[in-house]
Amino acid sequence: MAKRNNENLSISDVLKEFVETNRLEKGLDKVNVRDAWTSLMGNGVNNYTTEISLERDTLYVQLSSSVLREELSYGKEKIITMINEELGKDVVKKLILR
Repeated sequence: MAKRNNENLSISDVLKEFVETNRLEKGLDKVNVRDAWTSLMGNGVNNYTTEISLERDTLYVQLSSSVLREELSYGKEKIITMINEELGKDVVKKLILR
């Protein structure tokens, strides 16, 4: 930690630096993407969501309803934008609905 001597660092800065230094960011992104999907999609969609996983920059979402999958497929770009805005960075580049 190069900034250790600076006593004006906020807790969030210290945590961010720790996370980046220890390469934990990818793991946190996976958790945060899951949380973002859950909060943005609401109960209607979440009731049919069986699995969510992030591999590199692709978000895989398993849905138990083919009708819902079809419906959501028309708004993939919007969903990607919403999730990335929620996370404050471009984590998801591609959305695969299964």
